[in-house]
Amino acid sequence: MQWEDILKDFIYLWAVIDPIGSIPVFMAVTAGYSKAAQRNIALRAVITAGLVLILFAVGGQVLLDELEIPLSAFQIAGGLVLFLFALTMIFGESKPEAEIEESSKVDSHQSKAVYPLAIPSIASPGAMMAIVLITDNHRFDLGQQLTATITMLVVLLITLLLLLLAGPIQKLIGASGASVVSRIGGLILASVAVDSVLSGIKTYFEL
Repeated sequence: MQWEDILKDFIYLWAVIDPIGSIPVFMAVTAGYSKAAQRNIALRAVITAGLVLILFAVGGQVLLDELEIPLSAFQIAGGLVLFLFALTMIFGESKPEAEIEESSKVDSHQSKAVYPLAIPSIASPGAMMAIVLITDNHRFDLGQQLTATITMLVVLLITLLLLLLAGPIQKLIGASGASVVSRIGGLILASVAVDSVLSGIKTYFEL
């Protein structure tokens, strides 16, 4: 795998996981908790999200094969879903705003680490779809799939570090700054989604 491909996967995963957009969600979830409890919630959330995404990376392709769904169809469907997801990031309620509202409905901090922080803030539907696409058995060999998975884990590690530094970062960029970053990520994701749809159409019609 070329460095250009690794960088592309990194940017792709960064857009769908959106570590910066998770900071206001984390701050809302952990408001009033001790530093130790905040670290515990951050670690639990990232580990949970990582396990979910690895499950999709390993089992997503198996499921497609069992259902006899061609890759081109999944690329087109996945691209359309990602595009709609991107539109909500750009034009709808921003990720931080929407998920902070959801966090107010959850009581225990263990539950908040899983929902809404791990799912859907970190391991979003877009991230689940993305990891299946970039680890597809028919297009990528085992080495490429492993590299893509490691790239995902690097993004998750950065997410954990950002959550642990959430206080200073929140003061620096504010909720509005996180919202702007989230919307820019949505624009990048929309471009990636359109490319996935066009690639699927090209493969399906053998153009």
